Amino acid sequence: MAVTIREVARASGLSVATISRVLNGTGPVRDETRRRVMEAAAQLRWVPHVAARSLNTKETRTIGVVLPDIYGEFFSEVIRGIDVTARRHGYHVLVSSSHSDRAETDEVLGAMRGRVDGVVVMSPTIAARDLKHKLPEDLPAVLLNCVARDGIDSIAIDNQGGARMMVRHLQSLGHRRIAFIAGPAGNRDAAERRRGWRAALRAAGTVPSEGWEAAGAFDEESGFRAARELLELSPRPTAIFAANDAMAIGCLAALQKAGVSVPEEIAVSGFDDIPYARYTAPPLTSVHVPIRDLGAGAMERLLDAIGGGTSHVPQHRLLPTTLVVRASCGAPSGDGAARQTRATETMKTIDQIDQPETDGPTAATRRKAS
Repeated sequence: MAVTIREVARASGLSVATISRVLNGTGPVRDETRRRVMEAAAQLRWVPHVAARSLNTKETRTIGVVLPDIYGEFFSEVIRGIDVTARRHGYHVLVSSSHSDRAETDEVLGAMRGRVDGVVVMSPTIAARDLKHKLPEDLPAVLLNCVARDGIDSIAIDNQGGARMMVRHLQSLGHRRIAFIAGPAGNRDAAERRRGWRAALRAAGTVPSEGWEAAGAFDEESGFRAARELLELSPRPTAIFAANDAMAIGCLAALQKAGVSVPEEIAVSGFDDIPYARYTAPPLTSVHVPIRDLGAGAMERLLDAIGGGTSHVPQHRLLPTTLVVRASCGAPSGDGAARQTRATETMKTIDQIDQPETDGPTAATRRKAS
């Protein structure tokens, strides 16, 4: 049986009203009184009854987090940023995965209604306007990697800028045949990174061949398969840019198995700069995304929305990316600190970055490079 505040009152010799003021922080009490209450509560192992408290305060002190997946370092770092910030402000976090499925996203959001004070939703495969219709109007929300245009806070990554920056770096090393391992179809992050790759090639006067682009799924296995496809091209690419680090790690494994030296024969780079990227062999050049800051920033905006009520003004923010150069693209071996180049100097406030993909479908077949 749960210990009640009446039992704490009996043990401390104080009134129930006094116990309530101390444990709920709802009124002034003397330090000696607070000490007696807390000692009695500790001895009885009293814990707050969250459900009962929420009936009185209309608060659950819980935040819902909906991610497309909870596997991998990227999502664990997002959760870490959210959780650390939430706990610092006295909130707990309820995490669920939607598996990038629209029906599951709807189901998860429905299940959280009434159980959380606000939600952080990352769903790069679902348009922001569709998510808006699924969220209760009175529930504060922050969207990650999909920009709302109608009154919801959102934070996104500068995917296009980061991809262009990586391609320019590879070009500065003399690479002209720069292949790309794309992310899953319909994923906003993947589409923007692909668009950035294409834009940088075209800016240098290179028309990307369909043979330079292989399909991927943001995991190691698809990166492995894609690298094997690209190795069959003639001539081979001199550099491979994967749309995320997981695929780049799979690519490194495939090249090693094929006996292809990195970076001497083919340079490899990724996107996200997950913590493991620095420990690959060779260490992986990547576009650094402040992943933990993405989660922490979303939590800060959500807390502002919860506390601000009608005075809260939603913002759409674009997080800058950074180029981290390591040995997989020819940086001196052992360059653990890595060289960094900032893509943009400050966090930008934007009105619209969720543009439709116009470059055509990803080619999954092997074709001869021009």
